[in-house]
Amino acid sequence: MKRGEAFHVKRLDELAAQYGIDAEGRDALRRLLDILASDPTAPTTVVEPERAVDVHIADSLVALEVEAVRAAHTLADLGAGAGLPGLPLAAALPETRVVLVESVGRKAAFMRRSLEAMGLRNADVVALRAEEWRAGIGACDVVTARALAPLNALVEYAAPLLREGGLLVAWKGHRDEAEERDGEAAAARLGMAIEEVRRVAPFEGAQARHLVLARKIAPTPPGFPRRPGMARKRPLR
Repeated sequence: MKRGEAFHVKRLDELAAQYGIDAEGRDALRRLLDILASDPTAPTTVVEPERAVDVHIADSLVALEVEAVRAAHTLADLGAGAGLPGLPLAAALPETRVVLVESVGRKAAFMRRSLEAMGLRNADVVALRAEEWRAGIGACDVVTARALAPLNALVEYAAPLLREGGLLVAWKGHRDEAEERDGEAAAARLGMAIEEVRRVAPFEGAQARHLVLARKIAPTPPGFPRRPGMARKRPLR
């Protein structure tokens, strides 16, 4: 075993132990690292397993520190891109239905190939924008979003999809007071409430990692979801 390979294999073992991931899930995560490294169409610039195991896998799995994520029956990952965090969470949570929502066709195709390579049976790809996914309205316990949009837009995408009591989990870097104020304003309009901005440290040396947790506390008002693109063109502030 090469030195780099030894590192990421050992790191996967550590993550599996930390989060209680079974052997099948751990093997699925290793296959995800393999396909990220070998598929030239992988929609990410970090593909080396010794880096991706932290930057992608550990950073995705940190959501398991949120109780609602571990307990979710249905989880939707919006703007899923390369399948992060959705694919690692599907591997870690075999009893959870995970829906990877991604409108860009080549990214959706990559995720379908990854699902097949990983052997996951609890995840599906929906090649639509979040606002167009009508089958998801009111169907999700948890919505996740990583590196997708400003917080006010994420709240707007998530609110119609969540059941009452459901949770948006949004990955963010450095805290931005203006963005958080806009997120709170959007939440107030949409029957949501920002519960917590939780600092997390998914791997050694990780800087400025936060999870924003927003709870659905009331029905989504009429008129939402708006037409695709409106959450960014005419954001709620």
